[in-house]
Amino acid sequence: MKETQLIQHTIAFVKAELQDAEGGHDWFHIERVFNISNLLLKHEEGNATVVKLAALLHDIADPKFHGGDESIGPQTAKNFLESLSVDERTIDHVVNIIKHMSFKNSLDKTGESFTSKELQIVQDADRLDAIGAIGIARAFNYGGFKNRELHNPDVPPNLNMSKEKYKKSTAPTINHFYEKLLLLKDKMNTETGKKLAEERHKFMLDYLDQFYKEWNGTK
Repeated sequence: MKETQLIQHTIAFVKAELQDAEGGHDWFHIERVFNISNLLLKHEEGNATVVKLAALLHDIADPKFHGGDESIGPQTAKNFLESLSVDERTIDHVVNIIKHMSFKNSLDKTGESFTSKELQIVQDADRLDAIGAIGIARAFNYGGFKNRELHNPDVPPNLNMSKEKYKKSTAPTINHFYEKLLLLKDKMNTETGKKLAEERHKFMLDYLDQFYKEWNGTK
């Protein structure tokens, strides 16, 4: 199967699977990550087919919406790619990217590790969609989905969370900026990703400055 057909089949599959997904982890999130991955590929070396497939399938079954089960996503992607007779090497690479690219897995210092240039590209694209204007919108959308407080001055951010504590956190959404979003700029892998993250990071800092002024009634 030609790459163009493979990508089109994958897009159709992902759209169908995520039809009723939470707004921050829906098809449009996937589409943005796919587009950013393609942008990064113009400046970074990597296997384009692996990058595109991993970008499209990386959230096919996000553990947050499947009782914390981290095996469903990789297995779903594997089954789908096998159904299209994709070669085993490509499938293994895509599945490994899905298994290892999430932020929470970076908090796990004991688990197995995997990296590749392709993982770095897709991971940067996913992280770029978690910051800036879109990142702010996604954070509050998910906070609303989980009925979390916007902000609570009596609940400080936890900057030393383990992977398990992070997964179980019910903290106010503003805390998420300090526990994850503001950390992502310095976790970018590629030079292009680092450059793109600068403006988005600054936008979040400006937003937080305005947020606290309005919260405290000083502006």
